[in-house]
Amino acid sequence: MSYAAAPALQAALFARLSGATVLAGVAIVDAQPVDPVPDTFVLIGPEEVSDASDKTGAGAEHRVTLSVVSTAAGFLAAKDIAAGICTALDGPELALTEGRVVSIAFRRAVARRLDGGAARQIDLSFRIRIEI
Repeated sequence: MSYAAAPALQAALFARLSGATVLAGVAIVDAQPVDPVPDTFVLIGPEEVSDASDKTGAGAEHRVTLSVVSTAAGFLAAKDIAAGICTALDGPELALTEGRVVSIAFRRAVARRLDGGAARQIDLSFRIRIEI
């Protein structure tokens, strides 16, 4: 098991989401924006990694959370972006500089209101298996 592919995976996720036409104009970040905070953004968030090695070689399973945060009224705008993320990740294999993506699987989504209803957040969880 190795965490060696984690930087490459984050860079590949950023590149894929930033280049997705369905997400055009949406900020893709890996830290909470401070000033100015965009009305809507995608946060490449927490990640858990576990060993996924087998007799054929080393591997790692990355459980990554991508969060859509929006101050738009209602959940529809955030859900459209969340759907766009799923579409973008369902495309061709992610190209990594370290390791190879074997599979990407959607695990779950959790939608909730923030700040007393002033904002919405949808956390999308994915399982990404990498051979190293």
